[in-house]
Amino acid sequence: MKRVNGYQNAKAVLTRKPIFELSSQEGADGKASTEASVRAILADVYAHGDEAVRRYTKEFDGIDLKSFEVTPDEISAAFKKVDAKLVSELELAANRIREFHAACKKTIGSSFIHQGVGRQVMPLQRVGIYVPGGTAAYPSTVLMTAVPARVAGVEDVIITTPVQKDGTIPAITLVAAGIANVNRIYKLGGAQAIAAMAFGTETIQRVDKICGPGNIFVAIAKKLVYGIVDIDSIAGPSEVIVVADETASPAFCAADLMAQTEHDAMSSAILITTSEKVAGDVENEIKKQVAKLKRRDIINKALDANGVIALVETMDEAIDLVNLHAPEHLLLMVRNPSSYLHKITAAGCMFLGAESPVAVGDYLAGPSHVLPTGGSARFASPLGIEDFMKVISVVAFDESRLKELGNTVIDLAVAEGLTAHAQTVKLRLKNHKKK
Repeated sequence: MKRVNGYQNAKAVLTRKPIFELSSQEGADGKASTEASVRAILADVYAHGDEAVRRYTKEFDGIDLKSFEVTPDEISAAFKKVDAKLVSELELAANRIREFHAACKKTIGSSFIHQGVGRQVMPLQRVGIYVPGGTAAYPSTVLMTAVPARVAGVEDVIITTPVQKDGTIPAITLVAAGIANVNRIYKLGGAQAIAAMAFGTETIQRVDKICGPGNIFVAIAKKLVYGIVDIDSIAGPSEVIVVADETASPAFCAADLMAQTEHDAMSSAILITTSEKVAGDVENEIKKQVAKLKRRDIINKALDANGVIALVETMDEAIDLVNLHAPEHLLLMVRNPSSYLHKITAAGCMFLGAESPVAVGDYLAGPSHVLPTGGSARFASPLGIEDFMKVISVVAFDESRLKELGNTVIDLAVAEGLTAHAQTVKLRLKNHKKK
């Protein structure tokens, strides 16, 4: 990990550089870029539907699918394949997530009309969730996206996820989908899955919104279909900042830094501390702990490329750096961590104190683990039930209210040169005088 001493030096390192594109249009060798390739896939699926999806699944995943949809029998069989204790633990996680979002729902304003204007609040009709797969299983992604959608009132929740080499989906993913009450599951991955959900095919109905992380092809596809459908975000690599004072456990700090970097080699882990001793002890703990971890090669690559230990003089400097960087995860390993809550203005999820490791948020604390990355925590929020709801504004003037405000509308419309707008009110006011 890179060592940085002093606030100004740390500020220079932790200030994010702008990223203007996920992929250039053409590579240095003249070949089509990733984005150009994704555009071609999207256009193909839009034009040819199921046939194109089936063709890309065979090309990229090596599977010739006769049917995309997972059957109820496959889901039932999955419950028998997964250890009963693990099924119970998934149900516990789902219940905690459900309870948290149900509590959030109570704070969202309901539909109303007051003095001739109001709002109609309603859930989206159909949501598509992309669950990464192929070489690994991510049941937590299923729970953290499908459960909030259901709590919000979405009637139709579908999942697309890549198949394994044998043409199946991991049993634990299917179990999580069953627990989350997902309507349908399709054996599709990559940009073609995003295209199928965005445009609709003969088999897959078009959705209103697409959620869930994926590789660069999935991320670019989501970017390109935004506007045709809504998306949750374009997820970047996992990231964590641990803020530690002299009371922090170096072993705990090291463990949380490494936990987020085991996702992939592009993940970032940053320790900001006011203690020289803690900084050195954390470095030693990482060296000691990483040797025992299964994904140590990935962790070491991530820490070498994107690991930082910043030593600053005060907690105010540490908090300022946090707000500057706007991390996905923030762990406050300090004395009285709750006293800093009001000072944090940019973070996806805050974890307060030694007994709140980031992993509890990844799996079962309650809030969704789908969080803003890449510095977007400055303006974006974690995935919540609000993401699965929409508002329709309502205007319901009666005759008296139009008489009261109509002439103002006429004046404003005329001032803008929009006389047809003014005419719609003039005609009604004239009609009122005839009565």
